[in-house]
Amino acid sequence: MEMVMDVMEHAPATVSPLLLRSMASSAFVYADKSFFSLAERFKPLEIVRYVLVASFVLFFRLLSFLFVSDLPPKSQPQFSPFNSLTTDDRYAVASGADHSGIARALSQVLSIVNDVPVSSRKYAIVRSLAERLIEENRREDADGLREVNRAVLSSAFIGRFVYLVKRALRAVRSVGDGVWAREGNGNGREDLNRSGNSAEKLAAELLWLAEKMVACGFGEEAVERWASASNLASLSLLAEPRLQGSLVKVSAFLFKQGKEMEAAAEEGHRETRMKMLTSWLPLLCRASNGTDVPVLGMSERAEVEKVLEETVARLEHEEQEQVLTLWLHHFAYCPSSDWPNLYPSYSRWCTESRKLLLLH
Repeated sequence: MEMVMDVMEHAPATVSPLLLRSMASSAFVYADKSFFSLAERFKPLEIVRYVLVASFVLFFRLLSFLFVSDLPPKSQPQFSPFNSLTTDDRYAVASGADHSGIARALSQVLSIVNDVPVSSRKYAIVRSLAERLIEENRREDADGLREVNRAVLSSAFIGRFVYLVKRALRAVRSVGDGVWAREGNGNGREDLNRSGNSAEKLAAELLWLAEKMVACGFGEEAVERWASASNLASLSLLAEPRLQGSLVKVSAFLFKQGKEMEAAAEEGHRETRMKMLTSWLPLLCRASNGTDVPVLGMSERAEVEKVLEETVARLEHEEQEQVLTLWLHHFAYCPSSDWPNLYPSYSRWCTESRKLLLLH
């Protein structure tokens, strides 16, 4: 504990915009938990809490627009994460492959997988059909069918992440059934459960889609898109624990896949590694990864921790400082979890910093 306090006292005076946003989110989460308990006992405080939450969301969005660009310009989609999505355009394929019947068929099946509740006996049927179409396209080993899989899977992956951003934002703004009812806004909870959907179901399907993209050879694209989802990563800190757990599984899987990119020295890959760490490392520290409610198995946690250490080691010295400062902030202030423990990486960075100081 003395080590943690000593490091915090000697932290850089200039706080990066990303760290500022993370610290603001963390402070709000803890303050809101205390205020929520008061609001349960004194009902008039629910309205006050609603106003505070709405103000925080507005502040958070302004901060995101000022300091964070969610996607690189060359791959930025032509929609806002907060726009409405319809069933028809949710999986629209943004390439020439959408003119083929097989592309439209796969897109429709994935849309149905999204909409059908898991409790329905038809869910297993349509999901099995989707897997069969993807696998048959892959086995043909033809450029045209490979592009069909890439375009449809990539579009579906983006569609789900946008929907989850909206769901997470809606969860932050919600202050309970009573307030929704009094304001005549019952649609909030209806949208949340429409078509049997749940945030957990969508997050589980995100992992399934990521696995399919990797199996078809598009793992790099999946990693890049997940790394660019910084708004979703920040909002996930305010999500319910079970949803956080599902997103941790997606992040852990894609961190491991991203390791394959680390052999390449291209500037774009270095930027992707940096964005993956700064976007999703706070969630790994904050989510329920402790012994009480473990999200990942012990061996998988050890594997992901090793991947994180290796990824940090490949960054520039200044980038390591930014990542490790972000890690220490969330790791030190989360009493329920000791994972991921990047203290060896932090210790190595401190040693290197001393050497650089003596050299100059």
